[in-house]
Amino acid sequence: MKPSPHPSSGPERPAPAPGLPALPGRRGFLGGLLATAALAAAGPALATPAHASARPVPAPAPRAIRPLLLGTYTSEAGGGTGIGTAAYDTATGAITPGPVITGVDNPSYLALHPSGSTVYAVAEQDPGAVTAVRLTPDGTYEVLGSRPTGGSGTTHLSVHPSGRWLLSADYGSGSVAVHPIAEDGSLGERTDLVTHSSPPPGPGQGGPHAHQIVTAPDGGHVLAVDLGTDTVYTYTLDESAGTLTEVSRAALAPGSGPRHLAFHPDGRSAYLACELDNTLVVCAYDPATGALTPGPGQSTGTGSGTSYPAQPVVTGDGAYVYLANRGPNSLTRYAVEDDGAALRLLDTVPVGGDWPRQLALSPDSSLLFAANQRSSTVTVFGVGPDGSLTAVGDPFPAPVAVCVLPLP
Repeated sequence: MKPSPHPSSGPERPAPAPGLPALPGRRGFLGGLLATAALAAAGPALATPAHASARPVPAPAPRAIRPLLLGTYTSEAGGGTGIGTAAYDTATGAITPGPVITGVDNPSYLALHPSGSTVYAVAEQDPGAVTAVRLTPDGTYEVLGSRPTGGSGTTHLSVHPSGRWLLSADYGSGSVAVHPIAEDGSLGERTDLVTHSSPPPGPGQGGPHAHQIVTAPDGGHVLAVDLGTDTVYTYTLDESAGTLTEVSRAALAPGSGPRHLAFHPDGRSAYLACELDNTLVVCAYDPATGALTPGPGQSTGTGSGTSYPAQPVVTGDGAYVYLANRGPNSLTRYAVEDDGAALRLLDTVPVGGDWPRQLALSPDSSLLFAANQRSSTVTVFGVGPDGSLTAVGDPFPAPVAVCVLPLP
């Protein structure tokens, strides 16, 4: 993989590693992990801030211990040996470590099947690949094997809402791929591969760099964010053939480097982190056509210097947006206004780690997790009724943490 002038490559892109093994492995982990965590977790529930709430306060959910999966680089010094497992207390945010799912190389991004029975991992290497791992209620796992994407540096994946197709994005080759998902969660041979050959790469870019692929809330369109071409491509997915057809594209400012977007729950607005010009862009989205219309770039609230924004996330009620800033190691909080069409910057808080690569909210949006790549930690925040973030506990050690996936 050729080096790139911005931090999407370099230290967070591992050197090429061998292809993924297709042989299954089995370990007991979820059942024992949750039982152990339930005994170990202690401490009072997160306190509700005394200040006025900006949204309705839901009744507190029953306290539970839920699984947490961790992505890493296995080919990087100090990295992990596979997909890490852990458990978190839904009331306190406390994390308890578990064993590692081995036999998976460079799983730097993870996605869960809608059934909850299978997790998928990228292999961020050259050649790129995607791997399926079956999770069972009795606390076992089985690596179901991997499939090549046809590109290099696979950096993101997502499962189509139908549960029948896996979508992946290859950063190194600037391509996106589709794989069928069988009834048992395993992956079939690739059904499509699309390389972003136009427009020409943005300033300072050596080529296209597909960084994310995700299905819009309407379910009828698939959006691919390409950092190298400063473009978001919209496709329709033929759910019979597993092929993509481009129907629209959105041009971002030259050199902005769009990286990741997150949709508002109503499906008519999306928030796009631009890595290279330190902005967050509010985009209008038309579910009927799949057209994305970017607005002007907004401040990350991090002052001068390069903030390298990585990823936005939106609370389940659509009231707040959070953005990870790798340069200053901070989280920006925005209030969502005008039914999702506008953001108001509220504040920033220290993330408590180094280089927050990825964020995830718990299923009820009461906790926010940050995977901090360079400090090899996961930090946890309680989300207040007004969207404020309060650090919870000590940073959790996780080797080269680049993805955190809390399971429902």
